[in-house]
Amino acid sequence: MDQAAAITTAMRALADPTRRALLERVTRSDEMTVADLTRGSGVTQGAVSQHLKHLKQAGLVAERPAGRNVYYRAQPEGLKPLVDWMDHYAVFWRDRFDNLKSLLKEIDP
Repeated sequence: MDQAAAITTAMRALADPTRRALLERVTRSDEMTVADLTRGSGVTQGAVSQHLKHLKQAGLVAERPAGRNVYYRAQPEGLKPLVDWMDHYAVFWRDRFDNLKSLLKEIDP
């Protein structure tokens, strides 16, 4: 997957609040099953599985089958395309914030 596609896939995966909540829960644990994630999520097991599929395609979670269960764990490196993309624009924002700070000092010394 090229860089632009990886960024788009990760952004689409994280655009959904349910997916973000699931990723948060997986991140706070070593591994979790679909059943674990379904409990307290407010969505069906089928919906949780679909959300996990999107997170997996984006490289944000990995799965490990074990008998009848599939365990999910966070894949922090899946965020790398987004971090790289944001770093690219960090200089732009730093310059803008510096300009804003100077402007605010001029307006209200």
